[in-house]
Amino acid sequence: MHYVIRPVRPDEWEKVKELRIAGLKDPAAPVAFLETVEQAEGRPEEFWKERAEGASHGRAARQFVAEAADGRWVGSVTVLIEEGGTVDFFDQAVERTQGHVVGVFVRVEQRGTGLTEALFAAALEWAWELEEPALERVRLFVHEDNARAGAFYRKYGFEATGTVVPVPGNPSAKELEYVLRRPDTA
Repeated sequence: MHYVIRPVRPDEWEKVKELRIAGLKDPAAPVAFLETVEQAEGRPEEFWKERAEGASHGRAARQFVAEAADGRWVGSVTVLIEEGGTVDFFDQAVERTQGHVVGVFVRVEQRGTGLTEALFAAALEWAWELEEPALERVRLFVHEDNARAGAFYRKYGFEATGTVVPVPGNPSAKELEYVLRRPDTA
């Protein structure tokens, strides 16, 4: 099946919400996302509008979706830009400007088809094209119990850095940092 991989548009907030909630209903969601279905469903319409708007243009974030021929969204990945000198959502200092991959989700029936790789390729192409400053690396975090995701990220070229942070709201669980360096500086 053919999919169009593209950035979200500002007016697509309802599809952004629907796909996010679908991801949060996935059995792997407790170790894949830092949000629950109940939290997402409880967010006001304005939240979703701002989320779609903010991820559709500019430098701060970009959400890429895989759209089937019938218009149904079947996967998504988002890259946030973390500016050096700020604090990330784990309350850790961000030492350098870098990309941060979040919100990776592909519907179960599309898994193993190459769709996740295509989403990553589009997202990383966007990240590597950013200038002033150009990104030297893109990172992501994987829950220690999410072996399937960790295996995919390693296969894609991400490397574990050894940085481990507690999961917000559950300090006994850990998130592991993986990094992919810019191809021309690796």
